Amino acid sequence: MSGISISEEWMNREGIGEYAIRWKWVTKPSSSGFTAVMRVKNEAQSIPWVLPGVLRSVEEVVLVDNLSTDGTPDLAHQVAGEEGLEEKLRVLSYPFEVSRCGPEHLATYPDSVHSLTYFYNWSFSHVRTRYALKWDGDMVLSPQGERVLRDLSWQLEGSDGAITIPRSPVYVKDEHVAYLDTTPTKAEPWGWRNSPAYTFAKAFDWELMLSQPGDPVTRLPGFVCFELKWLDAKEFNHWSYTEFKSVINARKRREWELFHALREGLSLPEGIIRVESPDGTHVVEHLRQTYEPLRRQLAVTSAVASG
Repeated sequence: MSGISISEEWMNREGIGEYAIRWKWVTKPSSSGFTAVMRVKNEAQSIPWVLPGVLRSVEEVVLVDNLSTDGTPDLAHQVAGEEGLEEKLRVLSYPFEVSRCGPEHLATYPDSVHSLTYFYNWSFSHVRTRYALKWDGDMVLSPQGERVLRDLSWQLEGSDGAITIPRSPVYVKDEHVAYLDTTPTKAEPWGWRNSPAYTFAKAFDWELMLSQPGDPVTRLPGFVCFELKWLDAKEFNHWSYTEFKSVINARKRREWELFHALREGLSLPEGIIRVESPDGTHVVEHLRQTYEPLRRQLAVTSAVASG
């Protein structure tokens, strides 16, 4: 599975035909717009904050549940129904244990149903629109971010570009207090055209998607979304490192160190902002509503500081 195959069907090494990858860009012409693909496992805590904004912003959400034990699929249906948008949600089940990031992933064949690479390609093979959008189960759109995504659906018609989205982690302590990490993050590819040129390949720690050489890249503003980290959750269960400080990726190292510093009451590095919501408002909703002006103010402050 090289990441550039144009074959109609990819069979897994286990020979499970029901879970062979059958690409929709081969069997059916794509319509316009975005499909957001959410691969989730035990995201019930985040789904009420994540799913409504995505449903309002794209043509369809394909939520692929991987052995959740907390009722994530049922909750997703419930949230979509409450928003009056259940017709835009398609829930699929992927019933195989998937290798965790790091050494476990590295030791798994990329064409196995237990591989992150295969899991991602199978999930994205269900996209029926012109563009696919990678959306994690912890990424919360701001209202302004919702408008950006809705506008992209017509701005990119006739284009073959990729979309990158910067996102900052928010560490939620309780209903009224959270901590935003304002250090710059790399804007990774999170959207691309639904075509044979865009598939996932195996990388060292996880699956990898790269923009194609020569394709135009649209970088979305920093206020589009933020990423939830719950301090009362087992945030790093999807990693297989025994000593997380050995992780090569600097962003993940920082997340690990900051997560434990906040949980253990240790001193915090620079770039952390404490966010407190008013009475009667959950801190995630408060931050969602204030995220765009906050990011703009931080950008102005940074520009002034750098002269």
